[in-house]
Amino acid sequence: MEQTKTLVKTITEAIQEKKGSSIVIADLRKIEGTICQYFIICQGNSPTQVEAITESVGDMVREQLHEKPAHVVGLENAQWVAMDYTDVLVHIFLPDVREYYDLEHLWEDAPLTRIPDLD
Repeated sequence: MEQTKTLVKTITEAIQEKKGSSIVIADLRKIEGTICQYFIICQGNSPTQVEAITESVGDMVREQLHEKPAHVVGLENAQWVAMDYTDVLVHIFLPDVREYYDLEHLWEDAPLTRIPDLD
């Protein structure tokens, strides 16, 4: 459990390092039948920034926690990248794609933690 919380914290820091914004952490641990324990959702303002955030998350988690994602999908067009760390799924969106899919409301029963943007 502590390892998963450390993973969530490290991913959040990696997102912030590349100025990812509107970070939301959905706690899915008490919801029946979910595929992971946490969703981390954020956005970048361009495909280049989405790629940079993805790279930052991968690098920081690998360097600090010695973990690699099981899967990374969406880098081809970098509008929505999903990184699967088994217990944590990271979703990095362009703003309009994020608004369209509205993952924050997919799990209405999940407590959401909104991380303030860094200046």
